[in-house]
Amino acid sequence: MHSSHLLLEEPIRMASILEPSKASFFPAMTKIVGTLGPKSRSVDVISGCLKAGMSVARFDFSWGNPEYHQETLENLKAAVKSTKKLCAVMLDTVGPELQVINKSEKPISLKADASVVLTPDQGQEASSQLLPINFDGLSKAVKKGDTIFIGQYLFTGSETTSVWLEVSEVKGDDVVCVIKNTATLAGSLFTLHASQIIIELPTLSDKDKEVISSWGVQNKIDFLSLSYTRHAEDVRQAREYLSKLGDLYQTQIFAKIENIEGLTHFDEILQEADGIILSRGNLGIDLPPEKVFLFQKAALYKCNMAGKPAVVTRVVDSMTDNLRPTRAEATDVANAVLDGSDAILLGAETLRGLYPVETISIVGKICAECAWYEWFYSHDELINMETISVIALQGINPICDAVDAITIIAAEKVFNQDLYFKKTVKYVGEPMTHLESIASSAVRAAIKVKASVIICFTSSGRAARLIAKYRPTMPVLSVVIPRLKTNQLKWSFSGAFEARQSLIVRGLFPMLADPRHPAESTSATNESVLKVALDHGKASGVIKSHDRVVVCQKVGDASVVKIIELED
Repeated sequence: MHSSHLLLEEPIRMASILEPSKASFFPAMTKIVGTLGPKSRSVDVISGCLKAGMSVARFDFSWGNPEYHQETLENLKAAVKSTKKLCAVMLDTVGPELQVINKSEKPISLKADASVVLTPDQGQEASSQLLPINFDGLSKAVKKGDTIFIGQYLFTGSETTSVWLEVSEVKGDDVVCVIKNTATLAGSLFTLHASQIIIELPTLSDKDKEVISSWGVQNKIDFLSLSYTRHAEDVRQAREYLSKLGDLYQTQIFAKIENIEGLTHFDEILQEADGIILSRGNLGIDLPPEKVFLFQKAALYKCNMAGKPAVVTRVVDSMTDNLRPTRAEATDVANAVLDGSDAILLGAETLRGLYPVETISIVGKICAECAWYEWFYSHDELINMETISVIALQGINPICDAVDAITIIAAEKVFNQDLYFKKTVKYVGEPMTHLESIASSAVRAAIKVKASVIICFTSSGRAARLIAKYRPTMPVLSVVIPRLKTNQLKWSFSGAFEARQSLIVRGLFPMLADPRHPAESTSATNESVLKVALDHGKASGVIKSHDRVVVCQKVGDASVVKIIELED
């Protein structure tokens, strides 16, 4: 095996690290998904989150009722209107999530070495000796020696707010466990995760379907976060369900990978899903801690090469209660970006955290300082996801066996985009599709002429996403041209979905064009839309006099990449 090494285009001057970061209209190329909840649902706080860099609002239906979330969404709409910041909506399903029910909401203290019984009898009162759960099949799924974790919302990793149990005995429908650490559980619901145990429950529950068909349809959700995705068939079934619900046929499905099953079937899931969410809270339970980073890097690499958005969770847990992240958390955010993440998802940090706006701001600043991490091998063979699940169980060190070289690019000034571009082109192979060829050519041209921005005219958003796939070092302004469509009862314009769905893709910044200017216009109308886009870029501060801009558009039946240089 070759030794790991740094490969930089130019060395970083240490003094430059102390230089103030430059302000920008675009806070970071990497996007931020914020979960809205009790501490982040007022118009003022949501407005602050949008200004700080949140581009996707997540609504977690594992708690709260549709009426509560609707009130929050109405506040989001008001905040979007007042700040003039576009924001997409993500509905996060409950899925086969196991929960402990604490009706009294009184804190429950659990002591190390004591015993506690998990029972499906939800009529019982939760206590330090008995915890009612929402699943009657747990006793059939576990055996003596199995590990179970319980914590509020998602696992915090703290031994004082999450508890680790070991199954000691199964008694009928009840599961008797030994408590491994002292902890206090607070709240009405606690997530229960049985490590590496297969739970036979549908990925899209009846409750999920009810919420999607009512709340989701009413609000025309942009993204569906499919919790506990374990097989490609889960995504296919969810897509089939959405296709029957009016405009939701356009809703993108993000598969949430949370356990060994999802990891093992990752490649097939990636083919079916529109994007991937790496739910590191639960993955950190199913995988040994020393294996989590390997899965993260391999999964993000695969998403990057497939051109599908990848979202990483659980990066600044301590900011739920603190104003600053730990050193390790700040580095973790950077590594997620350098590994290839399109977006960072904040859960408890913004849902019930004390500093939602500050958290988004700090994460955004860290993302803005980062460039991309390029992880490659000296041979063409990639690590298989099944291999990771095997080594997780057997304790084999895959680094010595499979990874020949790791390249770290640590800041935008030293990001070796040329190397990344060549690797992506090699992965895509030949012959390229027409659209892929145009997208890669636009990025190559922008890099060569040192363009300040790439402007892409698109109707479906696909061309802009393909450009973003090649990770240009400059922003991509996605000008979405609406199309006139009909459902036989009324006419309407498309485009809003496509624009908002760009908000989770790294480096894409959408604007909705005047529907009177079609994407395939031939002369004056194209120039008119281009002028609007250039004026937007100038107002945003990303385009200045004498800058070069690369434009990707259709003229008649031809796709054109052109370079323009701005005058005074």
